[in-house]
Amino acid sequence: MEELSKLLTAEQGKPLAESRGEIGYGNSYIEWFSEEARRINGEIVAGTTRTKEMMFIRQPIGVVGMITPWNFPNAMITRKVAAAVAAGCTCVVKPAEDTPLSALALGLLAEQAGFPKGVMNVVTSRRHTPEIGKLLCESPKVAGISFTGSTQVGKILYRQGSSTVKRMGLELGGNAAFIVFESANLDTAVQGLMASKFRNCGQTCVSTNRVLVQESVVDQFLEKLKVAMDKLVLGDGFADGVTQGPIINKAQFDKVSRMVEDARKGGAELVMGGEPHPAGGLFYKPTILTQVTEDMSLFKEEIFGPVVSVKTFKTEEEALSIANNTRVGLVSYFYIVTYLYFL
Repeated sequence: MEELSKLLTAEQGKPLAESRGEIGYGNSYIEWFSEEARRINGEIVAGTTRTKEMMFIRQPIGVVGMITPWNFPNAMITRKVAAAVAAGCTCVVKPAEDTPLSALALGLLAEQAGFPKGVMNVVTSRRHTPEIGKLLCESPKVAGISFTGSTQVGKILYRQGSSTVKRMGLELGGNAAFIVFESANLDTAVQGLMASKFRNCGQTCVSTNRVLVQESVVDQFLEKLKVAMDKLVLGDGFADGVTQGPIINKAQFDKVSRMVEDARKGGAELVMGGEPHPAGGLFYKPTILTQVTEDMSLFKEEIFGPVVSVKTFKTEEEALSIANNTRVGLVSYFYIVTYLYFL
């Protein structure tokens, strides 16, 4: 486990503590689906009416092409492969070009564990990623595609898979709203935002993307948030105390920088950060922007970086309208105090 954690940090950049956590829950997928394989015959459950029952059977479909992301290069593979193998499928895994080593390590471990040759196959490439994805989608020998990644790439794969009416399992991008009402416990809300925004340097599909704070408490919220963000430590993921690693590559670094600059030119107010970190390389300062508008790119698209964009609202109706003004979803968060009265 420790060797896999170190390998993950070396190629992806996240702090070693986060890598250990990923390896741990990545292994839990293998444990779960290996136990589920004991119950592969199916099950019968109650139907929607008393006169009906539903029978579920699980049968292999054949070869499954799996295209996995760079932000969780271990867990996204174990989640996909473990389920497919438990059902009797064979797999062709195409890991992200930035993080092939974790995939190769898992392939080696599968071989050492006794997987027959050809059950789990790993194909790595930096120059020919689009061609490999197209081949997996269009080949009649591949029965299904499982992809985790951007919405843009997901649409391409969906079109390519239509030629063979491929079974598609897609987990695409999000645009998570984080809503804080004036009745919320602001300390708890800040704690939740730090967890949902800065895990893996903000590079997760469930990362907070749009922070909506009720007008009456926005100043208090921002003060508490700045204190929490000041405690973030950027640096080498192997160093003790580091909580933030780098952005994955130059293209993503430039995208984050461009989004921040475009927002500032459009009238957003910079509260903190907003520039590359003195550590150099692909490190970017944790950033807060306020006065953000809905037409700004960082409000419409996934940021995938350590940038908090804040917009205020007055009423619940306004908050819901802003939160729902997106073509993608995946997850949202809200903080509000509720009271239960028992009569």
